[in-house]
Amino acid sequence: MRYSGFQVIKEALTGHKGWAPAWRDPEPKSQYDIVIIGGGGHGLATAYYLAKEFGHKKIAVLEKGWIGGGNVGRNTTIVRSNYLLDGNAPFYEFALKLWEGLEQDFNYNAMVSQRGILNLIHTDAQRDAFIRRGNAMRLNGIDADLLSVDEIRARYPFLNFENARFPIKGGLAQHRGGTVRHDAVAWGYARGADSRGVDIIQNCEVTGFRVENGCCTGVETSRGFVGAGKIGCAVAGSSGRLMSKVDMRLPMESHVLQAFVSEGLKPVLPGVITFGAGHFYCSQSDKGGLVFGGDLDGYNSYAQRGNLPVLEDVCEGGMAIFPMMGRARLLRMWGGIMDMSMDGSPIIDRTHIDGLYFNGGWCYGGFKATPASGFCFAHLLAKDAPHPTATAFRFDRFEKGRMIDEKGMGAQPNLH
Repeated sequence: MRYSGFQVIKEALTGHKGWAPAWRDPEPKSQYDIVIIGGGGHGLATAYYLAKEFGHKKIAVLEKGWIGGGNVGRNTTIVRSNYLLDGNAPFYEFALKLWEGLEQDFNYNAMVSQRGILNLIHTDAQRDAFIRRGNAMRLNGIDADLLSVDEIRARYPFLNFENARFPIKGGLAQHRGGTVRHDAVAWGYARGADSRGVDIIQNCEVTGFRVENGCCTGVETSRGFVGAGKIGCAVAGSSGRLMSKVDMRLPMESHVLQAFVSEGLKPVLPGVITFGAGHFYCSQSDKGGLVFGGDLDGYNSYAQRGNLPVLEDVCEGGMAIFPMMGRARLLRMWGGIMDMSMDGSPIIDRTHIDGLYFNGGWCYGGFKATPASGFCFAHLLAKDAPHPTATAFRFDRFEKGRMIDEKGMGAQPNLH
């Protein structure tokens, strides 16, 4: 079934009896051409593009829980491509271009809202750094606009411009950035992949790999053995635990990243803003809630839950730039498990085991990268060659000293 306004009217007039499930719930087959481990945004996007762009037929996505239960449904929904380094900027711009046509592409309302993103400037040194970033963005064909205090005041009059500690001195804006409804992304890719014959198998945990003569021939699961010609791993914060089943130690750590949403408010925040003197970012959802987040927890964890010290730290950052936030009541909070690489940039590459491929290390950039991550991983699986925008995302960059350290923090994953 193709969704349309006509279809909505037709179903309304006939008692909504014609709607079909968005995707099937099949039993796993014994053999597939390609198996994707992980039914999050990246895994579903990979399967979708493998079927749509590269013509593969026998594909399965194995998800240990339910579709939308992982990081794809546990984030702050921000999309952008305002990156500095050549290894990152073309890739995230590719992702943003895919976001711009995504809803028409997979015939699903993902609520793509290019309301713009503004990075606030609080010091002269930060202005110099943002001018450099903006110039680098423009050299890579990405929109960037340096805004004056008066221009920001006209758009965000409620910000605390006269804060003695953190005066606002301008901002770097990317007007094509914005937000996308995270759940709809998962559902849209799942529906699109299923409609092209992909088997999406929920409640199917991978418990091990079968490796014979240096080649991975399939996976052991909670629902039996599933054979495959190629296997792609895209499990975000669970990457370390999954790859340890094949005796791989990854150059990354897992940390909890918390997010929060306030009660519903009248429209007040027209775009996405970030605090330049601390780690805080915020937008307003279509239901009116302020959706915001900040730093990672300072310790390694696999827990998908929040805690009060981080809540206090994040809210302090928010109060520093718009104190009116203190009058809103917090509605809920949640945690996602981040796979933090040693340089803050991702890995999309083959492993040393034939037939086994890896996608991970997304740090803070996982959700915004979803379409490009899926497309580039599908390209790698289909052609055994990296996509032109993902050539720098290799395992061996750590060995060869070709790190993509966007924030200049070195091998300190929790700071990226």
